[in-house]
Amino acid sequence: MQHKSATDTQLVKGIVMDHGARHPDMPKRVANAYILTCNVSMEYEKSEVNSGFFYKTAEEREKFVLAEREFIEERVKKVIELKRKVCEGTDKSFVVINQKGIDPMSLDLLAKEGIVALRRAKRRNMERLALACGGMAMNSFDNMDESCLGYAGLVYEHVLGENKYTFVEDCKNPLSVTILMKGPNKHTLAQIKDAIRDGLRSINNAVEDKKLVPGAGAFEVRVHNKLREYAKTVKGKTRLAIHAYADAMLVIPKILAVNSGYDAQDTIVRLQEEGLLNEDPIGLDLSTGEPMKPVDLGVFDNYIVKKQILNSSTIIAVNILLVDEIMRAGMSSLKG
Repeated sequence: MQHKSATDTQLVKGIVMDHGARHPDMPKRVANAYILTCNVSMEYEKSEVNSGFFYKTAEEREKFVLAEREFIEERVKKVIELKRKVCEGTDKSFVVINQKGIDPMSLDLLAKEGIVALRRAKRRNMERLALACGGMAMNSFDNMDESCLGYAGLVYEHVLGENKYTFVEDCKNPLSVTILMKGPNKHTLAQIKDAIRDGLRSINNAVEDKKLVPGAGAFEVRVHNKLREYAKTVKGKTRLAIHAYADAMLVIPKILAVNSGYDAQDTIVRLQEEGLLNEDPIGLDLSTGEPMKPVDLGVFDNYIVKKQILNSSTIIAVNILLVDEIMRAGMSSLKG
């Protein structure tokens, strides 16, 4: 919602839908609501194939119209009967959310019973409603009972400018919830959306991997120091390659330092010294610019991401070097 400020972003334990009820007399806010999610048409429908009705007199036409109307009213009456059965004598209310249409006559009948009815709900919302509120999505109104219904503690309509939103909140055991992002402009909303997506993905990675790596550049500093030690045991040209790889690892802590407004060289030197003196991995505290232990402050990175980046960057570097080799070979053959 482009509304209020970014701090009003919230987690709704239920669903927020981007449309509202279609009848002015329907209640705007109901508590303790039974939710009936259905995919049943409550309006005149065109036939699937091209067909025509032929009638001789005006009376016959009237009969056709009445028969069709009656067919739809039967469906609406079944919903009203169920509502009376489960809500009679209690403080419960009733909400119908339909994927297909509901015509004005049917809406009128439902409004008189105090039922909130939403029509033409999106399919993705229908799937999530069954997860959030419980109950089943009904494809016909035969043999309905209380077990088909979901439950929500609060259902209300929120109007923002010309847009209507319907909140379905306080579900008992929601298996689908909504993060409602608010911000004063599109730019803020886009940033919040990216941040939330990144956060959810990194949590998902951590849950799947069951592994974490200390963050704040601690991993890179430690790898740099270990590679430097290892380089002493290697002779010849390979040693230079190990040194180059070790120095490349320091890019991450350097960028962290520069982005936070600290001197890159000072910071790196301090980190390296602390890293050699300590058993634990040492990272950079972005608020003070001093070395710190990321594990104590709860700063972690995803294991799978580090693994993937090390793998990818090595392959890319090798590919670039190969291109240089081929170019050089090409140049020398041209001279000949």
